[in-house]
Amino acid sequence: TFDIWCGTNDRITSEPSSSPSTEIGTTSGDIITVTIGATVPTGFEHTAAEEIKEKIGVDARISKDRGRVFFPITTDKLFQVHLLRSVDNLFVVVEEYHHYQFKESKEETLMELQQLASTLPWTNALEVWKQNGTLKKKKGHRRGGNTAKSKPNCEGVGGSMASTEQQELPQENSAPEGWAGDTQAMETSTQDSDETGHGSKLIKFRVTCNRAGDKHSFSSNEAARDFGGAVQEFFQWKADMTKFDIEVLLNIHNEEVVIGIALTEESLHRRNISHFGPTTLRSTLCYGMLRLCKPQASDIILDPMCGTGAIPLEGAIEFNHSFYVAGDNNDMAVNRTVNNICHIQKRRADKGSMSGLPIDTVQWDLCSLPIRTSSVDIIITDMPFGKRMGSRKKNWDLYPSCLREMARVCRPGSGKAVLLTQDKKCFSKAISRMGGLWRKQHTVWVNVGGLHAGVYLLKRTGAVTGGTPESLRTDTFSHPR
Repeated sequence: TFDIWCGTNDRITSEPSSSPSTEIGTTSGDIITVTIGATVPTGFEHTAAEEIKEKIGVDARISKDRGRVFFPITTDKLFQVHLLRSVDNLFVVVEEYHHYQFKESKEETLMELQQLASTLPWTNALEVWKQNGTLKKKKGHRRGGNTAKSKPNCEGVGGSMASTEQQELPQENSAPEGWAGDTQAMETSTQDSDETGHGSKLIKFRVTCNRAGDKHSFSSNEAARDFGGAVQEFFQWKADMTKFDIEVLLNIHNEEVVIGIALTEESLHRRNISHFGPTTLRSTLCYGMLRLCKPQASDIILDPMCGTGAIPLEGAIEFNHSFYVAGDNNDMAVNRTVNNICHIQKRRADKGSMSGLPIDTVQWDLCSLPIRTSSVDIIITDMPFGKRMGSRKKNWDLYPSCLREMARVCRPGSGKAVLLTQDKKCFSKAISRMGGLWRKQHTVWVNVGGLHAGVYLLKRTGAVTGGTPESLRTDTFSHPR
């Protein structure tokens, strides 16, 4: 659960002896090492750790709280964290406690959180926040901050919506052109802030608390309120829930407490899509699915139920030595995919990059694909859950039909499929009735919009399609009545 604090009338009686600078100034030239925290799709924490090792060259630590990883970085390589494809939100860690001993009473715990604010080592994190501001070209004030992922066993009191503005992210692993030295972002973020009596700009902030666990005597709202009041007292910042310059994060998971400062204004998973559908997948989850099937150069990769094209678009951008075919039986879905491809191509052309993408779009019947037998290397798709799209009853007919057709077009012996579904019972039954055409190799359990789903990695066996064993007959696959 997450709650946002914005202003409080509570005052802290004890005055801090000293505090870091509260004004926005120029960054120092010193290189410092800090810990970066990142939220990632649950289930793909190891995928994120592998990407961090490959692209940044450091080992990431996976948090006990699913969906988070932590890794060290020096400030001269800060731009590299924004190039990661597997992370949703980024923050710099101020301090973390792996075994925080909460007081038994609510009053004592909240008082301790208030006192904690003035003892934290804020200096390096604030320096990173300043430098991070020069790495972004802001398009105006954000309408919301980092929306924490909700946990099933958490209470919810308040929340925020992520901004719908799209932000271009560089694709190359080098310092992005036009990022370094751009101080306009810092000026923009505070130009309408109130001035202090000394003529300096007053920083606006808010505190977002994300709490999980059933052994706390306090709510996330109370923790955000009291900790936020102490931060305001310590720094003399101004609280503002929407036009804030700094978002302070208070993450509490059982006895683990992490205090951080957000480095992303909106989740990086929105990077590719401009035309959304009812069940658009996050680009970060698409990236995890793609890494699972390990695309190779010249592979033909098929998404037969592409929706808005999120999976093939992520593949065409990140694994661009393969060719992607995106198809759907719904004309609105195909139009959304085409529009999203055009959006990416225009964005790349505007930057002076090559605008072409190795992707094509087709409208088709999923169970009768206009594709040559044994011509596809990888099939990767988000299958209907039977919730927002389709129905559980229809899945009992759809799943065996589409799995058979996928087996027909996929290369025997070497082909693979990565399939996402929440309808686990129907999927497992369908696979068992395929006459050995598919073999399960690995399953990753993920959270998709609060639903517990599975990403299944299947291997296409050498079995021949087109036969008539009992296991392949449609009439033998009956759904429950």
